[in-house]
Amino acid sequence: MTELRAARVLVPCSTSNFGSGYDTIGLALDRYLDASFEPDDSGSLVLDRQGTLARIDPAEPDLVATILERELAKHQVAASGTLRLHSQVPVARGLGSSASASLAGFALGAAALGLERDDDEAFAGAVRLEGHADNVAPCLFGGLRAVVTTLEGPVVMGLSLSEDVGFAYAAPAARISTEEARRQLPRQLPHAVAASTLGRVVALVRGLAEANPELIRIGVADEIHTPYRLPLIPGVMGAISAGVEAGAWAVTVSGAGSGVIAMCEPDHAEAVAAAMHEVFDAGRHDPECVGFALRPDFAGLRRL
Repeated sequence: MTELRAARVLVPCSTSNFGSGYDTIGLALDRYLDASFEPDDSGSLVLDRQGTLARIDPAEPDLVATILERELAKHQVAASGTLRLHSQVPVARGLGSSASASLAGFALGAAALGLERDDDEAFAGAVRLEGHADNVAPCLFGGLRAVVTTLEGPVVMGLSLSEDVGFAYAAPAARISTEEARRQLPRQLPHAVAASTLGRVVALVRGLAEANPELIRIGVADEIHTPYRLPLIPGVMGAISAGVEAGAWAVTVSGAGSGVIAMCEPDHAEAVAAAMHEVFDAGRHDPECVGFALRPDFAGLRRL
């Protein structure tokens, strides 16, 4: 019979889309899900959620726990012990919280069983489960990643990112599910829109590699998804304007929202985040309304 081991993993959050890079480009950032499993003989799994996860309804099923139990069951092992989750990642705010949770579940399962790390299997499993390879890839591998869908499956590529690009994030208290955001999108787009988007993606990739503000602005401009998602985010136009006034080169929806991500000089990131947060919060001091500077994470998922 397999004897379970104590295991712990650290998974970064991620932003995705960057405007024209819809469903293709994602970046790992330095807010983390810290997940650990301590086996015992109780015969049941005890869940301890802290940080941003502590504000979730306790009755809501936990993705990490579900995947961990499923992975152990494949080896005829019951998930007996304590699963502790501490997250700095806002939930349903466009920072890939479900991607980091999915990966944590797969990675914890393998580590608890004493198996070697298998990133290909973890990537495939997380993409099958939650469907967003542009979030899964950076959370797992770190850095700026592009994911291209092919008949053989998704292909992951590393992209260059200049250290002179800073990032600022802010989100209102409102949450938006990816499913809700996708329902806003039109089923068809004009050929001219698709063609212009291809050029914008090239500008975006070049702009991020060179820290070129003008190319980043061109790349962030988008007609495919951003215009349809902005109306879902309360206060977003004011927050974007405040971010630009504080020094942002460009601001766009992070993932499916409700958060927004700004690109700027690294030294301006704190001020940009504060300006956007001030608009979103509007003096309410709501702990669910957040804003902070972020740095790229180039390590990806780590076993601790």
